[in-house]
Amino acid sequence: MLANIAPMARRSALVTAAAGAVMLAISATAGIKGVLGAAIAVAVVAAFFGLTALAFFLGAKVSPQAMMGAGAGMYFVKVLALLVLITKLQSASSFSGLTFGLTVIVLVLVYQAALIVTWQRTKMLYVEPDGER
Repeated sequence: MLANIAPMARRSALVTAAAGAVMLAISATAGIKGVLGAAIAVAVVAAFFGLTALAFFLGAKVSPQAMMGAGAGMYFVKVLALLVLITKLQSASSFSGLTFGLTVIVLVLVYQAALIVTWQRTKMLYVEPDGER
């Protein structure tokens, strides 16, 4: 199971990076504030999913239960962190909040879709045979 996590995260991150570049290019139509909002969103999403991949990787070394706990814990932490971040940045006028929000939504959807497609294509045993009966 541990051997499959890194390639799945890497493929999903590459697809998300490409989507981030597209969103940066699209946000250029909103001017420098749009590009800055999209760039901040790309950084936030990259940090969140990087931390999640790290938590899953470390949890998978321990046990499947620890990996599930790490995933649930990271989800909770990311939701709280995003709530705090949005609360702090909602009155900011140095970047476009619209491009920030749209970029976050698009990148999260792209990352999750890439992860699902990669997971479906992975031939992984869900029961580990030990050879004994």
